[in-house]
Amino acid sequence: MKEEILTLKEALAKAVDKLQQMEVPDADIDAWYLLSYVTGLDRAAFFLHGDEPMAEPDMIRYRDLVTKRGERIPLQHLTGEQEFMGLDFHVNEHVLIPRQDTECLVERVLPYVDGKRVLDVCTGSGCIGISIQSFCSNTQVTAADISEDALKVAQKNAKENQVPVEFVHSDLFKEISGSYDMIVSNPPYIPSKVIETLMPEVRDHEPIKALDGKEDGLYFYRRITEESVAYLKPGGYLLYEIGHDQGEAVSSYMRENGFDEIEVIRDLAGLDRVVRGRR
Repeated sequence: MKEEILTLKEALAKAVDKLQQMEVPDADIDAWYLLSYVTGLDRAAFFLHGDEPMAEPDMIRYRDLVTKRGERIPLQHLTGEQEFMGLDFHVNEHVLIPRQDTECLVERVLPYVDGKRVLDVCTGSGCIGISIQSFCSNTQVTAADISEDALKVAQKNAKENQVPVEFVHSDLFKEISGSYDMIVSNPPYIPSKVIETLMPEVRDHEPIKALDGKEDGLYFYRRITEESVAYLKPGGYLLYEIGHDQGEAVSSYMRENGFDEIEVIRDLAGLDRVVRGRR
């Protein structure tokens, strides 16, 4: 059956309507991103050519992607990419999609790492370690993850962003050696019972192992804080991304393990987002 011929504007409007009916958040934004992804058009070109018919192959592909987005497959899994700190990162079902919230962690790291050794624990897509290495080329970044599939994604991202990050397949510190000036981590921190309440894009399509912080969501903060002391140089820093209600608990773990200068840092929304402590 021949595909219905629509103009670019009509195709976009129809896609927005379909995604809204499927209760997809930000339906208009996602419909636009998918249209731009398929056609290669930016906003200016769309306004110039919006009344022109959409090419049939593009129409077929666009309709398919909109249908999949309506099934709550994440936009980034459909396009295969996500921007973070101004860099492009490949993503798939094996890694968490980089979030803007995590940029707060990277921004707090950058002033302290020039010429230093940095360890990124639970690296996932590599977005934290790769961004640090990209903005501070004199830094030596090592990134570790328990998932070999995640490390393959991270290695691809490092290659495409042309940074020499060293990757280690490791369950936290098990395969780590040497000492570091800074350890950073965005570990799994969602309590197990909360995962089933998450949006389907997250619950059904992102790796549970990268989300599940065990019963209270704090398991990995306890382990990393306790074990990090053996790998941090005296005066070195430990920084975490945290959930909005975890600042007090994570700060207490740091104090119990001999850290001082502990600070809970808020993100642009005013929520607790980063905890920093010094050995």
